[in-house]
Parts: sequence; C-alpha cells; structure tokens
Amino acid sequence: MPPAQRHPTMADVAERAGVSTSTVSRTLRGVSTVSPEVRARVERAARELDFAVSRHAATLVTGRTGSLAVLVPTLTSWFMGSALSGLAPVLRAAGMELTVYVIPDLAERTSFFERLPARRNADALLVFSFDLTDEETARLDTLGMPVIYVSQHVAGRPSVYVDDVAGALHATRHLLHLGHRRIAFVRDVSTKGFAFSSHERLIGYRQALTEAGLPLDDGLVVATPAGDRRGAAEAVGGLLSLREPPTAVLAEQDEIAVAVIRALRTTGLDVPGQVSVAGFDDQPLAEYFDLTTVAQSPSAIGREAGELALSLLNDPGADRARHLVLPTQVVPRASTAPPPAPAGPRDG
Repeated sequence: MPPAQRHPTMADVAERAGVSTSTVSRTLRGVSTVSPEVRARVERAARELDFAVSRHAATLVTGRTGSLAVLVPTLTSWFMGSALSGLAPVLRAAGMELTVYVIPDLAERTSFFERLPARRNADALLVFSFDLTDEETARLDTLGMPVIYVSQHVAGRPSVYVDDVAGALHATRHLLHLGHRRIAFVRDVSTKGFAFSSHERLIGYRQALTEAGLPLDDGLVVATPAGDRRGAAEAVGGLLSLREPPTAVLAEQDEIAVAVIRALRTTGLDVPGQVSVAGFDDQPLAEYFDLTTVAQSPSAIGREAGELALSLLNDPGADRARHLVLPTQVVPRASTAPPPAPAGPRDG
C-alpha cells in the first residue's frame, strides 16, 4: 500500500512562491496591502500545490467564517430566485460562501429569533422582505455583524430596495394620462405574516390620485392572495358590483394582475378595451401576457446588497446606515389603453 500523501502546508506555498508564511496568510485572507505581483505568485503556487485554506483554521486566524447568511421567507418566488442569482457571483468573487435560512412560517420565525444561528455561522446577514417588529430588529442588532435589509428600508440600518412609492405613483399616472378616472388597486394578502412593500405601493397609488385631484375611494381598494384565482375572481366581482365600476386596475404584483385579467375575461369584459390592467415587478410572465407593469431588477438588488455587505465587512469607515435606492420604470404593453367612450343617452 503506498504511503499516505502529505497535504501541502502554508509553508510549502511560501517556499514555492519565495515569500514568508505570513505573506501567504495575508494573501489568502484577501488583505489589500499585498501587492498584485506577490498575490499572483502566491495564488499560482497554491494552485500548483492544490493547497486549500481550512475554513476552520481561517476562522481561528481571522475571526471570520468566510460565509454570508441570508434570511428569506421562501425560495420559490421569482423575486427571491433572481435576487440570490445576482448575489452569488459577488460572493464567489470574494471567496465567500452562502448560508440560507428559510423561514416559511411564524413558528420557524420565532425559533430563528430565539436562537439566532447566524451569530456563529456567518460574518454578515442579509434580511429579505421581512416586515420585522421593533423587538426582532433590536434582536438582530445584537448579532455583532453587519445586517443589511433587502427589499425594505429600516431607519438607521443599511438597506437596499426600490422606491415602491414612486413605482406605483408612476403606474397610476400612466393610467391617468390614458384618461382613466376610476382606478382600482388590488393588494396582496399574505398568509405568512410577511410584507412585500405592499404598504408603499398603496401609498404611491393614493398619492397619484390626490395629485390628480381625485377623491380616494376605499371601495376601489380590494385584496386577494397572490396566485389565488378564486380570490382574484371575488375581488373583481366586488369591483364590478360598485355603482361606478373602475375602468382600470393597478395590481400590487404581476401574478395578481394576470389573475385579474383572467377574471375580467371570464365575465366577458375585454382587456384593455373595457378595463385596463397594470401590474408591478415585470416578472417573465408579464411579457408573456403582454402586461403593462412597473419593472424592477431583483438581480441588481441582490448584487448591490452583496457589495454593500462586503464594504461593511472590509471598510471600517463605511457608512453603517447607508440606503441604496434602485430605480423602477413603467413598461407599457397591450393590457392598458384609453377608457371606453361613455355611453350616450338611450332612446326612449
């Protein structure tokens, strides 16, 4: 039986690269004071020797785990998948790993905040789309690591998000400019206790109506769970039963907008000939259904959140309360049009 092969050590890498062991350590830890020429020699020597830094050993030396954690309510949503896809290359380039904590219900949420497992398993935490209580936010403050809030804004804490108010404001203005004056808003009803910018989008819708001098009618604001066709049908039924039904609908999410279109067409109403419909997010299904919507980029949000986390980890002078606000834009498609001409007086 051949003798067991000895694993290369940091000293072996130093000898091959012609530098000290401490220089190898600083290079492999990503310390910025190492010159590019020395860094290239050390990395080449490490590759030639198949040398890998022990994660445990690196933690003992640097006090870091080399991992970034994310706290998410689900992994099945379009937004979350796109955001994590944008985050991954940033971490990969920095040599960091990703730890994901999925909190799908209130019981899991309670357990997470009691144990705070990220404290011992990560160097920074990204919190995606949670409507946290003051107590939960204060609990995360005790982690002793950067905590970045994603797709939400938290006062005094680093946050990355789009301007949901402005997005809904511009979408409602688009409908107003087409000539609509009875515009409904369909909200998402979350059954898990998590908010996805719902409140801000409703504010933007109302601001546009007030700006146009139109009264706010609570009867035009209805709710349904996203992806629930029956709920959407009931919401549409409530709107059509109003004394003055809307000629346009702004939905909080694209999924809801598509369900509203189906419900309207089931009743025999033409979209957009009789009722216009707009959504929010610009998911792939929006283009498939030719849906007017407000476009945001979850992958850009994930990328910016990762970059912000790294800057907070590596730069002691970085702004610890920085807010990054990404833009949105209205994408007009075939689901919106001017309202139908008012019917003339009937013959006697």
